[in-house]
Amino acid sequence: MIIPGWTHLRSGKVRDLYTNEKNELLLVASDRISAFDYVLPTPIPNKGELLTRLSLFWFEYLKDIVPSHLYPAATDVPDVVKDRAVVAKPLTMFAIECVARGYLTGSGWAEYQKSQTVCGIPLPAGLQDGSKLPEPIFTPATKADIGDHDENIDFDRAISIVGKDNAEKLRELTLKLYSKAHDYAATRGIILADTKFEFGIDEGGNICLGDEALTPDSSRFWSANEWKPGGSQPSFDKQYVRDWLLSSGWDRASTPPKLPEDVIAKTQERYKTAYELITGERF
Repeated sequence: MIIPGWTHLRSGKVRDLYTNEKNELLLVASDRISAFDYVLPTPIPNKGELLTRLSLFWFEYLKDIVPSHLYPAATDVPDVVKDRAVVAKPLTMFAIECVARGYLTGSGWAEYQKSQTVCGIPLPAGLQDGSKLPEPIFTPATKADIGDHDENIDFDRAISIVGKDNAEKLRELTLKLYSKAHDYAATRGIILADTKFEFGIDEGGNICLGDEALTPDSSRFWSANEWKPGGSQPSFDKQYVRDWLLSSGWDRASTPPKLPEDVIAKTQERYKTAYELITGERF
């Protein structure tokens, strides 16, 4: 996409990044959707706008814990990307993804079944898929290029990548953000099972929250009324897409299949429901 006054820098799985002569960044959230570290060939209509508006809500709600990468006039963007882009300051990003888990599921459940640990953290025996953990845990991961796979790592490996002081600070911030967001989501009938944050350092040496915050792309949102440990949970995120892909016969090594119309519609509805429940606003 050509945006007057902005130069395209690169594209990620979901976002496209531009810069201008002021060294500002324009982060454009597309309708692309990824799963299992692949960008799927079928977009989800309006997804980029939903991600942007929900991130803006969370950045504001969590600003007392850590500042975000947004400029004060973050939503003053070109009309061609209105409602799906923000203006942000450049950050030197930490080379790990900061994951907080309050419940056992996904790759954490897979590891627990083998070793009764998640990212090297010992957990009690007898937990099920969907069980609430005794307390939230910090489970970092490496950042993979498009087509490669993120790798869960233990805290010692995180230290080797970002240094001890940074690793400890990122763990503290991640768990504080998760706890505040989890408690708020609970008042809206949502369980925040886990989420992923990305942090960087601005020109002043301050750690800032970047990329996105607590969207259905980066989090697992479960229905509190329907939560029942022991299997897959009713959710308001892209787990529906993951489940369909796993049942489609796709080998997870070749190009992913196109999503059927009903999967697109149901995924879009889940993202919309998450937004409306969390913000209390109609989309």
